[in-house]
Order: sequence, then structure tokens, then C-alpha cells
Amino acid sequence: MRFFVIGLGSMGKRRIRNLQFLGENDIIGFDTQEKRLKECNEKYKIKTYSDIRDAIKENPDVFIISTPPDHHIGYEFLATANNKPFFCEAGVSSVGLNELIAECRKRKIFAAPSATFRFNSSVIKIKEIISSGEIGNPVSLTYHMGQYLPDWHPYENIKDFYVGKPETAATREMVPFELEWLTWIFGDISEIFCIRGKVSSLPVEINDVYQTIFRFESGVIGHLLVEVVSRTPVRSLRVVCEEGTIEWDWLEDTVNVFSVSNKKWVNYKGSEHVKENGYISKEDMYIEEIRCFIETIKGNSRYPFSLEEYLKVLKLLESAEKNS
Repeated sequence: MRFFVIGLGSMGKRRIRNLQFLGENDIIGFDTQEKRLKECNEKYKIKTYSDIRDAIKENPDVFIISTPPDHHIGYEFLATANNKPFFCEAGVSSVGLNELIAECRKRKIFAAPSATFRFNSSVIKIKEIISSGEIGNPVSLTYHMGQYLPDWHPYENIKDFYVGKPETAATREMVPFELEWLTWIFGDISEIFCIRGKVSSLPVEINDVYQTIFRFESGVIGHLLVEVVSRTPVRSLRVVCEEGTIEWDWLEDTVNVFSVSNKKWVNYKGSEHVKENGYISKEDMYIEEIRCFIETIKGNSRYPFSLEEYLKVLKLLESAEKNS
């Protein structure tokens, strides 16, 4: 298959690495920035285009959309217009998604919105523990995701980067990104609201803290804190169950489980190992996500997240903000 990567920023380059790691080397790329085109041409040895019409003439088989989130929908419709399956990074807006879903159904086009953490070995372990009932029913969870915004892309000014703009702010982006896998484990959310605001002195006019509270249909009550102020990156989860506790530390890559039945903590170490210089996140879950996308196209797997589910998660963000 020939893969067409649209957007050659940080995530676009990551997807090229993912494809090449999996042995897929028939890749072309598009971007409007000459610097990115040159870098991908030299570093990854792929053909790059500054005019998307020229790239389309190469007749790619698959679209991978890695642009800033406010540009996703146009390229998604471009994929459907060319009857091509597509993968798209996480977004922040539901505008146009109902129409996109209808078009994909009409044309029978496979669409894969990003669901990265469903391929994280620690998250998979947490889901296994919750689903097994080995430490009883979950009652509550608290989750904290934070990282200093200028550290996201140290090589570019946050005023020029989409995460520093109100509509596509990093905090807005990460709320549905995290809710996507939390709802995978704990089920649908029936009630949600948040407190948000600009609290820090970061030189961009965005809400840099989102405190989100929600209730799952199962009755479990959850709390999600997303902020872009922490000078030390953090992703930590604590789940209280009736017969035990789960604690996950993303940086340490450990899941610790306390069970009342044996009155001790058991430690599970994540299996990720592929690392790219300059990145905190290991590459494994991104690689497995793209592997599953490819295998689904081939008919050998089933991608675990649909446009319909994606729309539900984005609607949760809208509801949280409406009820803030």
C-alpha cells in the first residue's frame, strides 16, 4: 500500500517512523512548510509535496491525517472524495462529523480516529483488572495529566503552535484524548462538568487548567485534571475499588495493584521499549495503533474505535465546557 501522510509536523513524522518500523516504505508526504518537506525527504527518504494536488496524482491507497486538529475535517472529506481509508489524529471539534460519518457509511470507507492509549500496555492491564472483577467494582477514579506547554515542542514558539490557540488549546485537546480511553475502561459517561481557566502566566490566552468531574453510567465517579503548567510531566491514575486499589504512574511505567484478599501490592511493569530521542512518550503504543489500522484494512483485525464513538467523546468535551 502507498501511504499518504498529510501534515509533517511532530505527529506526521512519528507516523512515518511507525510505518517504516512496520516495514512500510511506500510513503509520500504533504505539508505547506518547506522546512518540514526537506526534513522528511532527507531524514526518512520519502517523496514530499507542497501542492496536495500533485500528491493525489500519486494515487495513494491510504490517508494518514496529522495536521493541526482544526484542519482535520477538510482532509477527512478529501479522503472520502477519493474513496480512501484514513487514519486521523485526535481532535477537538465535532463540527462536520455527522456529515463525515454519513459519507463514510454511504461510500463504505473505513475511518480510524486515533485511540492511542488503547494500545498502551499499562492501560490494557488496567482494563483487564477492572473487567476481571478481581478487586471488586470500581467506585471512583482520579487522573492527572500535566506538562509545561513550552516543553511540548521546545523547537517552536507556543504562540505559533496550535496548542497555544484558544480553539485548539492543549488542554481542550487532551480532555477528549484522555476521556477516550477512560470510557473504554469504565463505560459511557452520563454526567459531566468542569471548572477551567487561565491561571498561570503563560504568554498565550488559553485556559491552561481544566478540572473535569463526571459520573459514569455504572455509577463510578471520576475526576480528570488536565493542565499545561507542570514543570515535571505527569500522568497518574488512582482507581478505588471495593476490594482494592489501582495506581498507575506513566513516567515510571508501572501499574501497582493492592488487593484486600492478599493484603499486598503487586507491581506490573509496562512492556514499551521503542524510544525516539527528544520524546517522553515511548513509540510502542503509536506503532501498535498503526499496525492495527493497517491490519484492519487488510481484513485481519478490527480497529477498536469508530467515528461514532469519537463523536461521543468530543460531545463530552462540549458538554463539560457548557456546564463549566
